[in-house]
Formats: sequence, structure tokens, C-alpha cells
Amino acid sequence: MLSPAKLKPKQEMKRGLIAAIPIMLSFIPFSLVLGAQAIQKGMITGEITLLTALNFAGGSEFVAVNLWTSPPHILLIALMTLLVNSRYILMGAALTPYLKDLPKGKVLAALFLMCDESWAMGFTDAKKSSCQQFNYYYYVGASIGMYITWISFTTVGALIGPLIGDVTHYGFDMAFVAVFLVLLKGMWKGVLAAFPWLISLLVAITSYLLLPGAWYEILGALAGLMVAIIMASYD
Repeated sequence: MLSPAKLKPKQEMKRGLIAAIPIMLSFIPFSLVLGAQAIQKGMITGEITLLTALNFAGGSEFVAVNLWTSPPHILLIALMTLLVNSRYILMGAALTPYLKDLPKGKVLAALFLMCDESWAMGFTDAKKSSCQQFNYYYYVGASIGMYITWISFTTVGALIGPLIGDVTHYGFDMAFVAVFLVLLKGMWKGVLAAFPWLISLLVAITSYLLLPGAWYEILGALAGLMVAIIMASYD
């Protein structure tokens, strides 16, 4: 990571925030849907706001909302959330070497704010930089923007979502897909390196068609991880 003395924190955070605007916009329809679904499942606005604030991970939040009952099965929801979020263990491990020289408070903040998009943006920016170094302040700026957007519009969705209906009918559900394709392009390292992603995709699709619930996320992630480990053992 670049030495903090060589970086201008405010400028770099602003640069990260501006770069994240397209992703923040893509968060809006999905956060509205999440908020609306939470209310339909019997949650109150404060509960879904608290959930998104403490667990900044959209996939597991949709799982938690879909599993929500009255009274809620806390152990089941916690277990499924842990399984869906297990990918963050590897993502955090990849990020940790770049944060090891920072104060513990900054490290914990970076890991807490980490999501798929901010993690990918951080490493994509490092790849594009002349020195190929991870920029902490750029990453934090992007992460904070996404975090605030997600929580804010999930709350809005809880308040007005039932009035506007299912926004996916307008095709807004393609927003995340488009964002991930752009992130994939920025991190592209060739067909062979993308093979674990392909296997993960195929397993996720098959699991989605054959199994109920959110097993497709877990099985897809595990399949991709296993292929990546096997490939690494032969390098």
C-alpha cells in the first residue's frame, strides 16, 4: 500500500466516492426491493435498517428477509447468513496484507465496510495505478458511499416500497448484473484465471433450478473455491 504520507486522504476518498456513483445508483432498486420485502415479511422499518447497518452484505440480507417469520428463527437465519457471507473470509484475507501496517481502528473499519463491489473496486484501482499499490483512502471513500446508499434506500423501500410495487417489473434487476460485468472486465486476467468463476456460475445456476432456498449461493461459492484451490495446487 502507498505510504499514508504520499496520499491526500480527502482527495483520494472523494475520488473513490465519485468512482462508486454508478454502483451506488445500481444499489437503489435492489435496496428498495429489500426494504419492501422486509415489510411484507412482517419486519418493521427499524429492524431492516438495523439489519443492513450491521450486516453490509446484500445477498445474505435477502436470505435473512426470505427466512423471516414471527417469531424469527434466529439460529437458522444466523447460520444461513454465515454460510452466504463465508466468501468474505477469503476476500478479507486477500485484503489484510495491504492493511497490516495501519492502526487497528482503520483495519476494522475497512473490513466492516467491505462488500463485493468495494473490494473489486479497490483491487481494480490498484491494478490500474502506476505503482500497482492498493489505495486505502480510495477504497474507504467508495465503501462509505455504497454503505450509506444501501442503508438509506433500504429504509426508503421499507417506507414506500409497498406503494410502488415490485420494481423488478421495470427491469431494474439488471443493474447488479451490469455492475458485476463491468467489475469483471476490470479484473480480467484471461480465460484460464476465470475458469473457477465459470464453474461457480454453472453450479449456482444448476442449484437454483434444482434446490429451494439460497443453496445456490453457497454451492456456487464452494464450487468456485474448490476449483481455484485445485488449480493453485498445480501451479
